[in-house]
Amino acid sequence: MLLQGKVAIVTGGTRGIGYAIVREFLKEGAIVALCGSRASSAEKAVAELKAENANWEVCGICPDLLDYASVQEAFNGILEKYGKIDILVNNAGISAREPFTSYTEAMFDSVMDLNVKGVYNCSRAVVDAMKAQGSGVILNTSSMVSKYAQPSGIAYPTSKFAVNGFTLSLARELAPSGIRVNAVAPGITKTDMVKALPDAMIQPLINTIPLRRIGEPEDIANAFVFLASEKASYISGVVLSVDGLART
Repeated sequence: MLLQGKVAIVTGGTRGIGYAIVREFLKEGAIVALCGSRASSAEKAVAELKAENANWEVCGICPDLLDYASVQEAFNGILEKYGKIDILVNNAGISAREPFTSYTEAMFDSVMDLNVKGVYNCSRAVVDAMKAQGSGVILNTSSMVSKYAQPSGIAYPTSKFAVNGFTLSLARELAPSGIRVNAVAPGITKTDMVKALPDAMIQPLINTIPLRRIGEPEDIANAFVFLASEKASYISGVVLSVDGLART
């Protein structure tokens, strides 16, 4: 198992790509604390995972990712319980697709706050423990739009450009402490939102992807598993595209 005995925290871990990351980490032997925005959603995700495999060690937490003190308290609880934090996955994020002239300041702030400040707060809350251990892995969820942009919803690609810069800069700063920092940039992925789209909208999307299929959440999760594992022990400061070679 690639992550046997590793302790991981995954934000946005109750559904979609985040849930797939949690599940693949558990399959690879990790102990996982998944973060949800509500206690009810975190508890539901944990119950579903335990129903699949009662031997998996998984718990749910729901700190306010925009409040550093709340994040620190929740993460310290994981540190006290397990004695270490080996892996942090900053996956929680939101978007809004309105055109620029309809985009409000509140929309912009809400996307930037969670997608960027949330990544900062969570990363800052684990760095001291990882430095003390002399090892650790921080993984951020970026997006294909961080490289190729999108025609509306200005804050989302802006936030993901920021995540890429954060990833590369933090990787350089923390490398001497034995901490690796990378990001995964998913393409179009079959989350609940995409699955709800009619075929008339799905097929044109598939036609833009050279591999001629939409990504599965597990495709993205497997990239996180690799980057979290010792198989990637000499990889840091990378934004890994997992998009079927999509370039739109």
